[in-house]
Amino acid sequence: MIRRVAVIDIGKTNAKVALVDLERMAEVALRRTANAVAADGPYPHHDVERLWTFILESLAALHREQRIDAVSITTHGATAVLVDSEGELALPVIDYEFTGIDELAQDYDAVRPPFAETGTPRLPAGLNIGAQLFWQQQRFPSEFARAAAILMYPQYWALRLTGVAANEVTSLGCHTDLWNPWRADYSSLVDRMGWRHLMAPVRPAKDRLGPILPALARQTGLDPQTPVFCGLHDSNASLLPHLLADRPPFSVVSTGTWVVSMAVGGKKVELDPARDTLVNVNALGDPVPSARFMGGREFSLLTEGQPGNWSQDDVAAVLAREVLLLPSAQQGSGPFPHSVAQWANAEGMSPGQRFVVISFYLALMTATCLDLIGGDGPTTVEGPFAQNRLFIRMLAAATGRPAIASETSTGTSIGAALLASDGVEAASKGERTEPTAEHTWGEYARAWQQAVGT
Repeated sequence: MIRRVAVIDIGKTNAKVALVDLERMAEVALRRTANAVAADGPYPHHDVERLWTFILESLAALHREQRIDAVSITTHGATAVLVDSEGELALPVIDYEFTGIDELAQDYDAVRPPFAETGTPRLPAGLNIGAQLFWQQQRFPSEFARAAAILMYPQYWALRLTGVAANEVTSLGCHTDLWNPWRADYSSLVDRMGWRHLMAPVRPAKDRLGPILPALARQTGLDPQTPVFCGLHDSNASLLPHLLADRPPFSVVSTGTWVVSMAVGGKKVELDPARDTLVNVNALGDPVPSARFMGGREFSLLTEGQPGNWSQDDVAAVLAREVLLLPSAQQGSGPFPHSVAQWANAEGMSPGQRFVVISFYLALMTATCLDLIGGDGPTTVEGPFAQNRLFIRMLAAATGRPAIASETSTGTSIGAALLASDGVEAASKGERTEPTAEHTWGEYARAWQQAVGT
């Protein structure tokens, strides 16, 4: 019986290995490291060898404390890996924020499929995996020709753990240009570029790809029969427990470097690709209207690492004066991709008031995303923003619907661990905040929405 699952969780900013107890449906141990992009080599890339060392050391340390019964994997999206016939990198794993990819934007636009086929908006830099692969093939043809397989990022780590090459729909369906969610097959781009033979077989996220490789079992101390599961995209890992336990309509907001809003059973709306709405594919293979902005990155930029100390007097002052932060602190993505951040009524603002305004801004950006995808029913917030009471309360006020702050420190780990469960359902846990009766909160939200033209 599988009880404790080690979840390898590679985020854009931090990498983690969490030990999840499926009986308690909780993280019982966690190891973390910064995930810095390497600047050496032909282009900015992920330091996969440093991450690999961290993963193996973490598995060994966690197993010494409590037995690991299985391993699952979740990672950020917009990342593909080219491996040769030996499983080694044919090219470094490109950082999706590398703007050099835009050098070939015009050529790529001529071959990419339309939004109606893939549900993928055209995004800058390498946020469309198709653009990454196109650029790599054009700029490094001999190295690209060495590739024996194209893997999504979770499955790259699964390959290193098991020796089995696979792909999976949540990562393939995450604004890649590579997947047609309506046909559940690769898009016309894959055939147009001659990549289909390189795409590893598509396997369900719950598939056991195999036991951990014998050499790794010896190195980590894990049982040689420890199963490794195929894995999935991190935002969809956050969504999975709710797909299994919650009744539609509901929305889930996965927060980290990116804030990804996903609507299940929501209102029917026409998605606007110019505002960073898209169709994700969930772990069950179904299309999910989604929207995103770089909220965690914006939070870091705006707070500059300062502690979030605030008081009720700060909240009252911000609401009374309608101190606003208007989008966007990070351009190029989100519902206002071309807008430049502006402050309004911010004269003499204290540090506490500044933190309140930033929290409100992030909540209102999230509410905008939910509106764009037809979000309905209660909204569960996963990840770091779930701990921000200001964010939760303003989100409820702006949407007019309950907001639930997830109790887990990262919903991605619980969701990824559920891949190893046999029919276990994770009931939603967290404090529920109803829309406030205090009219000043609603007035503030309406003032912000009027200022941004929504």
